[in-house]
Amino acid sequence: MKDNDYVLIEGLEVRTVIGIYDWERDIRQRVRLDIKMAWDIRQAAQHDDIAYTLDYKAVSKQLAQFIEASSFGLIETLAEHCAAIICDDFHVPWVQLKVSKPGAVTGSDNVAVLIERGSLT
Repeated sequence: MKDNDYVLIEGLEVRTVIGIYDWERDIRQRVRLDIKMAWDIRQAAQHDDIAYTLDYKAVSKQLAQFIEASSFGLIETLAEHCAAIICDDFHVPWVQLKVSKPGAVTGSDNVAVLIERGSLT
């Protein structure tokens, strides 16, 4: 049986310019990220040392800065860029990322895309 460990960031909210309509290009809207990252936590647990773990604060900060400065039309594009940052900059082998745009569709609580990138092996 294979062990799988994950580091989660849930409900990271950032305001950004996102959308395809003219009115959306003039305002900042809220997007929410839920992130599940594969990360072997055994060494961190054994040594009780942050040097061996995935720094979720650093991941959150870098994503928030990127998103705040971005201006995409689609949440799909935003999701791809965020997944690349997580995998490339933090050496995460696999990520599941949900990018939500609450209130984007009248009558619904939320719309979102959910992507997985990388490999668990």
